[in-house]
Amino acid sequence: MCVRAWFARGVGLALALGMATQVAAQEIVSARYDGPTTRYPHNVLGDDIEYDTLAVRLSDGREIAVRWAQDIVFEDLAPRVVDVDGDGAPEVVTIESHETQGARLAVWGLVDGALVQLAATPHIGTRFRWLAPVAIADLDGDGAVELAYVDRPHLAKVLRVWRYAPLSDGRGRMTEVASLDGLSNHRIGWDYIAGGLRDCGQGPELVLADGGWSEVVAVRFDGTSLTRRALGSYSAEALERALGC
Repeated sequence: MCVRAWFARGVGLALALGMATQVAAQEIVSARYDGPTTRYPHNVLGDDIEYDTLAVRLSDGREIAVRWAQDIVFEDLAPRVVDVDGDGAPEVVTIESHETQGARLAVWGLVDGALVQLAATPHIGTRFRWLAPVAIADLDGDGAVELAYVDRPHLAKVLRVWRYAPLSDGRGRMTEVASLDGLSNHRIGWDYIAGGLRDCGQGPELVLADGGWSEVVAVRFDGTSLTRRALGSYSAEALERALGC
C-alpha cells in the first residue's frame, strides 16, 4: 500500500535528552518522543507503546525535555515541528491522551527558556478516543495558522479546524472555527496517518477519505465553512495521486 503518511511509527530525529537553560534567540530545530510506556494500552497505532517525554533540540545544539509523570501520554507518531504563531520560529504540535479523557491536540514552545505547552484543544472526553491530524497551515489566506484534524477517525469521523492566536505572554489560544462530518484519515492499527495538505494552484486543500473509505475527498476552508468535493474512488494509490495534484 502506497500512501503518503504524516509519519511512520517510531520515526524521529535522534536526540539526547537533557535539561539546559535556553539562551536568548534560541529556536527549536527538531523534536522527538522518548520514555516509552504501556500505561495507556489503546493500541490504535498498532502497538501498546506510547511515550511520556517530549524532547527538543535547540539551534545551538542543546536539548531540553518535558515529561508527563502520570495521567497523560503522547499517543502519537512523531512531533510536528512547524511555525504555528507566525513569528518565524517553530513550535511543536503533539497528540496527547489523558487516562480518562482521551486525546487532544497541543502546541508546545519556548517561553522564558522553558519548554511549555502554549495551547491545547479540549480532550475528546472519553478514554481511548483519538484524533488524527490532517494539516497545520494557513488554510484560508488570512495570515493565521489553522490546525485541522479528524476527531475519532474510526467512530465520529468529524473534521475539525482550529485557529491559533498568539497571546501577549508568549502562549496562545486555539478556537474551533469549522467542522464537517463524514471524513476519515486513519484505520485502527495503521502506523501512519493517510492524506494531508495539497495546493494545486488554487489554494490549499485537505485530502482525506470519506467516512466509508469509498472516495478520495478534497476539502477547502474559506475562513468560515468547509466544503468538500469527491476526487474519485478511494485507493491508497488514488489518495497519493490526489496529494500530488
